Amino acid sequence: MSQSELGNTYRVQPVSKSEYPSFLVSTGCERGINPLYESEIRLRRWEQVPLTEKRRIFPGEWEMFHIGPGQTAVEMDGSIMEGGGQILRVTAALSCINGASIRIHKIRAGRSTPGLRPQHLSGLELVRDICCGNLEGGTVGSTEVTLTPGKIKAGKHTADPQTAGSVGLLLQVSLPCALYADGPSELCLKGGTNADMAPQIDYTIKVFKPIVEKFGVHFDCDLRMRGYYPKGGGEVVAKVNPVSELSPVTMTERGTITKIYGRSFVAGVLPYKLAKDMATTATRVIRREIKDLYINIQTLQEKDMACGSGNGIIIIAESSTGCIFAGSALGKKGVYADKVGFEAAEMLLRNIRHNGCVDEFLQDQLILFMALANGTSRIRTGPVTLHTQTAIHVAEQLTQAKFTVTKAEDENASNDTYIIECQGVGVTNPHF
Repeated sequence: MSQSELGNTYRVQPVSKSEYPSFLVSTGCERGINPLYESEIRLRRWEQVPLTEKRRIFPGEWEMFHIGPGQTAVEMDGSIMEGGGQILRVTAALSCINGASIRIHKIRAGRSTPGLRPQHLSGLELVRDICCGNLEGGTVGSTEVTLTPGKIKAGKHTADPQTAGSVGLLLQVSLPCALYADGPSELCLKGGTNADMAPQIDYTIKVFKPIVEKFGVHFDCDLRMRGYYPKGGGEVVAKVNPVSELSPVTMTERGTITKIYGRSFVAGVLPYKLAKDMATTATRVIRREIKDLYINIQTLQEKDMACGSGNGIIIIAESSTGCIFAGSALGKKGVYADKVGFEAAEMLLRNIRHNGCVDEFLQDQLILFMALANGTSRIRTGPVTLHTQTAIHVAEQLTQAKFTVTKAEDENASNDTYIIECQGVGVTNPHF
């Protein structure tokens, strides 16, 4: 094998299935099909090389053999569909898990400030560290990056964008990677715990965590400090246990709503009255449609456990079949507290009306887990969001997972009720 060929990723076939003493490695220029991706790779001749590293990343006879850094990267257009951080997170996580280099270009091309922002860069650097990889183009403002992953390693990893960038989004990109490590991982994530345009940490703990556990995911989330815009300063430590593989999930029966609760909070210098006003308005709005349930929204004033000032509310509804929904909102300068409460309540009611099993914010967060799971997952949901469509597109581009989205036809379905089905690829952890 020539020096110029080192660093590429090749399709390989074991010479001996029992002992794997060597591999036949393709190094020519005929076209072939990569067994993990649906993209093409080049093949011509086979050369026998000693086994220096073997890593199963897709069920079946074929395996991928990595010969050092500098692999030929799969291309991903970062400006398509949602065109923002969603593409970066799903693409980087799958690159890390599958062990294949990825090049993302036109990053956030349609945004007012194109390219990587500090929170995006911090997430990519976190993935790079988890998989002992290499990140090219990793600077704020960069519109093109290449991630070349290595082995996923357990241990302690820290991400700190030095802004109020969302801690929840840092967890989104890193949690799937840590599941395929060789042992438990500890992720120290800093920034904004309750940030605009991102899941509040309360949503991550109360909604995302119990639902993703249905796939076989197990992690603890220790909220050590809340952080608000613009300072950030929040800190969450997630302890993640690795999995052998993920199980498919079926969530198609909503059942009845049995519990509604939440928290309305102020932090820093803001008056406690804001928390009470948000909770009062939210309760009144929900009772217009749901009259027979006690609505328990706690009001809190945070002092010691918060960095900076902020206010917000999250309201959670649980169903008789274990479905969980939420509506939330954050206060802003010049926005009355009752408007914040109204917005959160309406968001919750909107996600209950469609009679799905997940809300609009959980949809896209489950796509990657559906793609990786070993078997068919089916999830009933409301209107399919652009974030979800983007996650499906990326997952299908980078794995052999197959998604279908169909309208629900049963008697409880509304015009906005859909079924998302996925035949997952069954990625296995090579360390188990």
